[in-house]
Amino acid sequence: MAYNLAELLLRNARLYPARPALAVGARVVVDYAGFADRVQRLGGALVGLGLQPGARVAVVAGNCTPYIELMFAAWHAGLAIVPVHSKLHPKELAYIFENSGAAAVFGNGGTMARVGEAARLVGLAHVFEIGTPAFEALYEAAPAAMSARGSDDLAWLFYTSGTTGRPKGVMLSHANLMQMVLHYAADVDAIAPEDCIVHAAPLSHGSGLYVLPHVAQGACNVVTESGGFDPGEIFALWRAHKGVTMFAAPTMIKRLVDSPLEGDPANLKTIVYGGGPMYPSNLARALERFGPHFVEIYGQGESPMTITAKAKALHQEMGHPRYLEQMRSAGRAFAGLEVMIADENDQPLPAGTSGEICVRGAVVMRGYWRNPEASAKTLRHGWLHTGDIGVLDEEGFLTLKDRSKDLIISGGSNIYPREVEEALLLHPAVSEVSVVGRPHPEWGEEVVAFIVARAGGDASPSALDAHCLEHIARFKRPKEYRLLEALPKNEAGKVLKTALREMLMPVGYID
Repeated sequence: MAYNLAELLLRNARLYPARPALAVGARVVVDYAGFADRVQRLGGALVGLGLQPGARVAVVAGNCTPYIELMFAAWHAGLAIVPVHSKLHPKELAYIFENSGAAAVFGNGGTMARVGEAARLVGLAHVFEIGTPAFEALYEAAPAAMSARGSDDLAWLFYTSGTTGRPKGVMLSHANLMQMVLHYAADVDAIAPEDCIVHAAPLSHGSGLYVLPHVAQGACNVVTESGGFDPGEIFALWRAHKGVTMFAAPTMIKRLVDSPLEGDPANLKTIVYGGGPMYPSNLARALERFGPHFVEIYGQGESPMTITAKAKALHQEMGHPRYLEQMRSAGRAFAGLEVMIADENDQPLPAGTSGEICVRGAVVMRGYWRNPEASAKTLRHGWLHTGDIGVLDEEGFLTLKDRSKDLIISGGSNIYPREVEEALLLHPAVSEVSVVGRPHPEWGEEVVAFIVARAGGDASPSALDAHCLEHIARFKRPKEYRLLEALPKNEAGKVLKTALREMLMPVGYID
């Protein structure tokens, strides 16, 4: 079956040509007719660069409306978009550019120095800075006709960190993302053309995926003036727009709740939250302050924004005898998606038993880019093996026990300890290292490194911090370095991360 996601835009440009399509803050910058025209011209420019159908286009940028135009322009031209975390180190960027075979890369503002350095490392020729005259000239190209694409053709190549220390490229097709749009409509929220979504979380991740269901319904996509998240700015946008939805990590919601500024929720429709643990006490405060506008989702890059959902109605059933249990859960499987808890032999486990969360459905990725071994391991027996541990109850509510037993989620960003450990092991003063996450009241978790130092080396926090900044993104570096004479290990020599986490817990701490 042939389908191109760009048709979502063209369809609504015909139906709602004068509807607001993209806005910066309170200011609408283009309607749907103009949005479609700019996308077709930008797509023509990409074709004019010599990019052939299936080529990859990387974007390393903070939130801005051209980011959204680039997404649809790439699809319109038959290309795949590679959304890249805007804070990565040049070495990390270079790996993604090279591994993906990116044919062109776009950056903006504070990303360009790192983008330029990474592009030079891999010899990438087509590098553009959003907002410059050279970039704006791309919109002067002749409009391109929409490329015919198969439903299984690559649309979104998302790099997710892995326990091997190297990120893996998650291959999502046009059909995968269209299925995600349908799942959103079925289990997250209904969208009207008069509504909008405010993008305060990165477009390179979940918020960017939520562009699609809103374009599908002819709603407006709004980016903040700052390009990021600020409670005062968010509250102002709630006042300026109608039918406001936003995707937020739990840490963002906590900052909104804690803000002393006035946040009138009269125009707020929905806050979709996920990407980390939402503690019941924080959720209760959010509901009390902003009202019944919350939906929780649990997903992965491999099953984009779609594994389980906890609907608004469930958040409102405070008199339900199992209300607190349901609020601690991540909700129930999306309609048309199967969720199974499996044992170590991939056999299903009964309700109430902990095991690996496995998922099966049309939204699940095609596999990992140029990594058949990892694809086979993760997609074995027809199921996506998430690596996360959870429990399903008799009613189908999923409770997460571990977010991949090693994964650290800080401020909604995934950090795998192996990446940090491998970087620290390059330092001459580090003999052994183990990295774990520690609960943090604002960010959810923060990174802590336990170090066994070599004699005579400089393993001071300042030296280790400077070293990390040379090799990994700033947000991944440890917030504390603890020196140990030896790491706790079992009889097989495996480091006992549970014991390390216990060292970090304050006396009397209850999860």
